[in-house]
Amino acid sequence: MSKYLMAIDAGTGSVRAVLFDLAGNQIGCVQQEWTHAEDPRFPGSMDFDWKLNWQLASNCVRGVLEQTGISPHEVAAVSTTCMREGILLYNHAGEEIWACANVDARSTDEVAQLVHSDPDLEKQLYHKSGQSYALNAIPRILWVKNKLPELYEETAAVGMFNDWLIYKLTGVLAVEPSNGSTTGLMDLQSRTWDTEIARRCGIREDIFPKVMECGTVAGTVTAKGAAQTGLAEGTPVVVGGGDCQLGTIGVGACEPGQAAVFGGSFWQYEFNTPSGKTDPNARIRVNCHAVPNVWQYEALAFKPGLVMRWFRDGFCQLEKEQAAAQGCDPYDLMNQKAEKIPAGCHGMMCCFSDVMNFINWKHAAPTFTNFKLDPDQFNRYTFYRAILENTALLVRGHINMVREATGNEPDELIFAGGASKSPLWCQILADVTGKPVRTPVVKEATALGAAILAGYGVGIYPSIAEGANAAVHFDRTYQPNPENHKVYEAMYPIWRQIYAAQLDLCDRKLTQNMWIAPGL
Repeated sequence: MSKYLMAIDAGTGSVRAVLFDLAGNQIGCVQQEWTHAEDPRFPGSMDFDWKLNWQLASNCVRGVLEQTGISPHEVAAVSTTCMREGILLYNHAGEEIWACANVDARSTDEVAQLVHSDPDLEKQLYHKSGQSYALNAIPRILWVKNKLPELYEETAAVGMFNDWLIYKLTGVLAVEPSNGSTTGLMDLQSRTWDTEIARRCGIREDIFPKVMECGTVAGTVTAKGAAQTGLAEGTPVVVGGGDCQLGTIGVGACEPGQAAVFGGSFWQYEFNTPSGKTDPNARIRVNCHAVPNVWQYEALAFKPGLVMRWFRDGFCQLEKEQAAAQGCDPYDLMNQKAEKIPAGCHGMMCCFSDVMNFINWKHAAPTFTNFKLDPDQFNRYTFYRAILENTALLVRGHINMVREATGNEPDELIFAGGASKSPLWCQILADVTGKPVRTPVVKEATALGAAILAGYGVGIYPSIAEGANAAVHFDRTYQPNPENHKVYEAMYPIWRQIYAAQLDLCDRKLTQNMWIAPGL
């Protein structure tokens, strides 16, 4: 009997193959880093090397089988997940001809072109697709049309990276709605391509492959796929999904009304809804979930994990040296000190990422404010804790915004990703939001979500939710501290006003935005 499930996870910075048993225990993982080079002709570009990267992915699959000693015939099914927004173009022979990774930023001119041609179009398309020009594929495809017209004419199909992995394994090219919806070229309600969107944006209407729903069997591993990866020929390959959608499955958030927070370089608040209805003010991204007939409101916070790394490397050399000597993580030492700082950091606040405003997305210059020249109260641990609190305030803002759009908010939060390894950050998140915060045993949940989909696709789990119940395990629940919650309740509206003032300084060109969407 086949006893294992495999996930192939194509992230922004690496690709990995992960094996799980049917109870959700990770058995093995092999990972290889990859990079996406900028084409010197095109500033902001981030090319995806499909030849090298398929070799790296194949090596990971072969490597994890060798590492664990598991026979390929014991793998019941494989599924895939990836960074969202990255796209590939194929020709009529089914060959890859162009690809860019997810944070490719070469298409600023095309965003300006779209806005100039029809200032109201972006918001109109948002209400059909849930997307804006800031992240979707429309400006990138137009860039190919404008800058590489011969290649554009050669294009026969557009796809995403998780679908590309399946294509390489099975020879079947199809796009699924969770990642496909991030292109901005799908209708949220029908979960399939909307050629009217393409037409209105000046994109060809004949480049869209078939859509297969998440959790269905796309095909089986071909002889060629088996020879390249070491998988057994005939192994079922199940349609996967985008990384955040599969991450929510991997932490057990499969039903409407459930929510998850993923804390990494960027933070995502994902709230499941029973419909694809969008926000009237176009402030929040809406995607198809990888669970059929479920959608997600997604609110993004920019760079919290990168802010933490900057602060650690710039100001905490002592903790880094002590951690190296003690064999621990510098963040653990920083957390021990920051726990002693009272909630609210004596009134000090900071501004990094703003609460999301998808249709007009920009962030103020990084700022710490309202501190005194008192080293006992305002030392590096106060500044460090302020960063933790700032990110939790962002989540609070995103919960409020999604509630305004949907009328609903979750009773509890599931918190995963690297930030959830910090007990202090978990507690601050509970205190700021006033909600219990549960942390799963598997912190990096995306691959587990893919494995659950693989098991569901071949009938091991009766439903995706039941698969999650069987495979997802929790290690702790953090209850909000009522006294700290009062402090943060008073702090939140003040922080919002301070951020608005900082954003105004950027709008007046007195300070520089930490980030601003193309075309703004």
